[in-house]
Amino acid sequence: MIRLLIADDHAVVRSGLERLVSTFDGIELVGSAADGHEAVEQCERARPDVVLMDLEMPDVDGIEATRRIAAAQPDVAVVVLTSFSDREQILRALDAGAAGYLLKDAEPAEIEKAVHAAARGEAPLDPRAGRALLEARTVPSPLDALSEREREVLALVARGLPNKLIARELAISEKTVKAHLTQVFRAIGVTDRTQAALWAERNGLSAGS
Repeated sequence: MIRLLIADDHAVVRSGLERLVSTFDGIELVGSAADGHEAVEQCERARPDVVLMDLEMPDVDGIEATRRIAAAQPDVAVVVLTSFSDREQILRALDAGAAGYLLKDAEPAEIEKAVHAAARGEAPLDPRAGRALLEARTVPSPLDALSEREREVLALVARGLPNKLIARELAISEKTVKAHLTQVFRAIGVTDRTQAALWAERNGLSAGS
């Protein structure tokens, strides 16, 4: 019997998954978590074989929860179940230690098959996630085009700092900050600070990255 834990912050989705899993053969639901922190704690107590993990959750998100579970319990297979299909999210989840990646529009049979596959040590991937991995091997990330200094500037923009404070933090002139931001905006394909900050957050860029 495969021991399964569900982690999703939406109560309706979580409840629906619980009912769905109850119809699966050879799978026992051993826990249900409303955020990443709770998922990590329940993993320690319930010792599941597989976790179905949402990505967007409060406090501790699914990627960080996956990272913590993979570090503490490497035998637990985390399968992401999310509505996000962009390449960067997929790569971040897999880099954090996820064994598989599914989208929430998957058919019930696909989810059941994925849980069994993950429990066997396989890597169930939605075809769109598989394409993202193939593209990642041939298409460089915009982050690769940024210098270390440009990454630092972008990380500080993501923290909400204005140019004056960024200049002070990095011991450079405001003019230099503006020049770096012009290059950053061009490289990541955005036109303003808000878009840049959101892009940095989505791509896991923090100060010092």
